[in-house]
Amino acid sequence: IGKNREEQDMAFADFQALYKQKLTTADEAVKVIKSGDWVDYGFCAIHPRVLDEALARRAPELEDVKVRGGISLWKPAIFDIEDPVHHIIFNSHHMSSVERHHIASGAGFHEPMRYSELPRYYYDHITPPDVAMFQVAPMDKHGYFNFGLSASHVKAVCEMAKVVIVEVNENMPRCLGGFDNCIHVSEVDMIVEGRNDPMGIQPSGTATEVDRAVAKLIVEQIPDGACLQLGIGGMPNTVGAMLCESDLKDLGVHTEMYVDAYVDLAMAGKVTCMKKNIDRGRQVFAFAAGTQKLYDYLDDNPACMAAPISYTNDIRTIAAIDNFVSINNAVDVDLYGQVNGETAGTKQISGAGGQQDFVLGAYLSKGGKLSLIQGRHAAFPHTAYPAERFRGDGYPREHHVRGDGVRLRVPEGTDGVGARGEADLHRAPGLPGGTDPRGGEAEDLVSPQQKITNNEKERREALFLHERGGIRASYGKKEARI
Repeated sequence: IGKNREEQDMAFADFQALYKQKLTTADEAVKVIKSGDWVDYGFCAIHPRVLDEALARRAPELEDVKVRGGISLWKPAIFDIEDPVHHIIFNSHHMSSVERHHIASGAGFHEPMRYSELPRYYYDHITPPDVAMFQVAPMDKHGYFNFGLSASHVKAVCEMAKVVIVEVNENMPRCLGGFDNCIHVSEVDMIVEGRNDPMGIQPSGTATEVDRAVAKLIVEQIPDGACLQLGIGGMPNTVGAMLCESDLKDLGVHTEMYVDAYVDLAMAGKVTCMKKNIDRGRQVFAFAAGTQKLYDYLDDNPACMAAPISYTNDIRTIAAIDNFVSINNAVDVDLYGQVNGETAGTKQISGAGGQQDFVLGAYLSKGGKLSLIQGRHAAFPHTAYPAERFRGDGYPREHHVRGDGVRLRVPEGTDGVGARGEADLHRAPGLPGGTDPRGGEAEDLVSPQQKITNNEKERREALFLHERGGIRASYGKKEARI
């Protein structure tokens, strides 16, 4: 099955006839998949539904099929097949809780990467897909299928795939864009009409008192005309709610992931995007996930612009926007300014995402600001995080635990935000203090500066004993023979 050059050269011909010619069933479409093939599911909300179920039914007759995808909002049917290790292995660009549990069972892998470079990986590095299949919006009068909620890297997937199968869903929002957000019927090999399932829902999360306290510190730093990038989870929605109640105006949006908070801001009249240096009047995003409110807002909305991840997350694009404010989650931040946003020790829990790109882009932006929210405000919280990582005390750690994945070192002037307040990570003595909210002076709530001071004192005492010819020197809780 190949792409017909004559079809591509058609000028407003009978696209509907071509549509009917390529129309088939899900079971027929997946017959093109062979053992050993690489199959691509697109990304997040556009993962296939009926095609996924059809592939799962074929699993017993297939071996070593490798599927790529990311941020699944529901459990794919291929996750429930028998003996997936030998039949269909899932490879995640960025894990949601659904994928994380599946991969932990040994039936899949995380693919480490810099998300902004994902299109380039398809073009230049990784094995091209044998088959790409994902959901799209219905074909328009010009013969185009819109990628809907996930422009991301999907155009690169289509251009490199040997076979492209689209699953039409009438409930998929048609997200207008700048470029690389659709595919023409002439470039599609097979068309499957799905069940028109509702879009997957990404709950906003309920704000806690800590969320509101941290959000208040962040909102106080945002000026009129700022351009916002918010991460995922309860925190961005809390920030959005507070911004709606503020006196701020003419805010802009340029983000990787579009979430419900942006809808609330736009409906409250806070977002105009008219102060942006580029893409004026447009809220720019690479993919979206949230509630039905968000999907209804994005559908055919010219105020929003879906664009590939190689554009939205490009440091040069971000830095070109003045007063860029980037707010991201971090599992841990230590006193060296090293940020871990994706692992719990050696356990991978999400992915790199765009944190590195937006932190550096905001740092380079004229008037730009960035905040890293530490601890229990990390994206996709789950049981893989040890309890002690969620102390909620707002203090950075002395250093990361063994196995933590350090994604970046924060630039000068970066603020770390936790339950106890805001801290300039490059001025440790100025870190916020406060009373232990649980009472007492528990060892795990002693400030990191005090811990470092105590450790340094013990080290010097050990050195003194050694110079005096001592037999043993105490260092921390261990004894070292001199």
